Amino acid sequence: MSITSVSRLRRIGFVEGLSFLVLLLIAMPLKYAAGMPLAVKYVGWVHGALFVAYVVALGQATSAMMWRPLTAVALFVAAVVPGGTFVADRWLKKQVAPDPVMPSAAA
Repeated sequence: MSITSVSRLRRIGFVEGLSFLVLLLIAMPLKYAAGMPLAVKYVGWVHGALFVAYVVALGQATSAMMWRPLTAVALFVAAVVPGGTFVADRWLKKQVAPDPVMPSAAA
């Protein structure tokens, strides 16, 4: 199990999700309400690069963790839905958390 690939996916997912929200909640209103199309141009470019990095990290984590294809598809869809990567992060966090130690019955 490669915890580092999942940790990398979580970090990239957080930044990618944040860039998506900045694009939707700040750059788009600046473009249409304030007539500043460059906001969308630059924030959109950064978001696009982060999205590509997320997809690459998702492929690496899927391979390392041997996830089912449906899991990879669900995590991909999470990147397309605003705020979805933050929801997916809760599940990913469980993937890297150590298993709780069970108390022995002999004690």
